[in-house]
Parts: sequence; structure tokens; C-alpha cells
Amino acid sequence: MSFYIGVDESGKGDFFGPLVIAGVISSEVLNEELIKIGVKDSKKLSDKKIFQLAEKIKEICIYDIVIIKPKRYNELTENLNLNKLLAWGHARAIENLLEKAEEENLKVEKIISDQFGDELYLLNALMKRGRKIQLVQMYKAEVDPAVASASILARAIFLTQLRKMSEKYGVEIPRGVSARVINVANEIVKKFGKDELLNVAKVHFKTTNLITGNC
Repeated sequence: MSFYIGVDESGKGDFFGPLVIAGVISSEVLNEELIKIGVKDSKKLSDKKIFQLAEKIKEICIYDIVIIKPKRYNELTENLNLNKLLAWGHARAIENLLEKAEEENLKVEKIISDQFGDELYLLNALMKRGRKIQLVQMYKAEVDPAVASASILARAIFLTQLRKMSEKYGVEIPRGVSARVINVANEIVKKFGKDELLNVAKVHFKTTNLITGNC
């Protein structure tokens, strides 16, 4: 039986929270199981469904998750643009999965990921194992069950991280880059100082320039 890897990320467009990249190993047979349990693009699912499916996906597929928390994200983006950072995260997940596949004697024939920036970003970021496998980068790759499963795992971790942050700072941490995001950021800065943004947000976003610390 031949296998392949699907990878996707969550948190890329959110001011608060980490960037999460997930990958799964799947096959035609496993894809049938994934479709049967309701796997599809995480953007089309409720939070409750995402958490339910994430647990089922972990039971069906070998998976790997890379979490780049805000502090580390901000350090990395001092030298890398977002597309290169995405490629770096995707490559880490892919290499980890290829190592797991070797341990299980699984033959991985290709990698499918969403298209972001120049395809060479990911090709150049892959290491020895990854460069031996066919890489397919496609627009709206979430139509593929493995990629959709990866998007669900990444989203579940991202949402969990936001909940933990909300508990820590005593305020509900919102998604996206809305006016609510700016208000919450101002509240955090007022209570903890502007340097605390490095631990909760992606400070290269233009949103940072709108934060004054006044609620």
C-alpha cells in the first residue's frame, strides 16, 4: 500500500496566538475513513466539530504537529518573511512524519500542501528525506482528505492555545485582526506592558501600530 503526507497550517492570519503546522500520513483506504467521519476543510467546521474530529483523526492517522508560539514566531520573523517561515514549519512536520513512516515501514510516495509563495520556499526548506519525495503544492489543497485532516489538527491546537492565553490574561483572546483584537491588545498592554505583546501576538502585523495601551 502506498501512502502520502498532507500538511496545512492555522493561525497565519490571526494577530493573537501561535502559528501551527500539522501533517498526517494517509492513503486511499485511510481517506475513505476520514471522509466517512466528516473530514473537510476546517474553515467549514464549527469549533466543537473540529475538536471532535481532531481526536478521531489522531486515532486513524500517524500525525505530527509543529507549534511556533508568538515569542518564537517574533524571533524568527526578524530574519524570515512569512512564506519562508511557513516553509520552515511545513518542512519540520514533513521530516518528522517521514521519520515516523520509516519506523513503521510505510512507503510515502508524495507530499501535498497548500500553495503559498514561490514553491521553491518549501523545496529549499526540506531536508534529506523530504527532497526524495514528490512535492505537490496546489491551490485550495484542503479538498484533499489528508490536507483537510491536517488543517483540522492545526486548528484544534490553535484554538486550544487561544483558550490557554485567555485564561492566563483574564480576557477572551479573539481571532483575526478585528477592532475587538485591537481592544483586547490595548487591555493587555495596559495591564502588562507593551513588551508582553511579544508573548501573545505576531507583532509584524500592521495591527501592532494601532495599539496604544489605552482602552
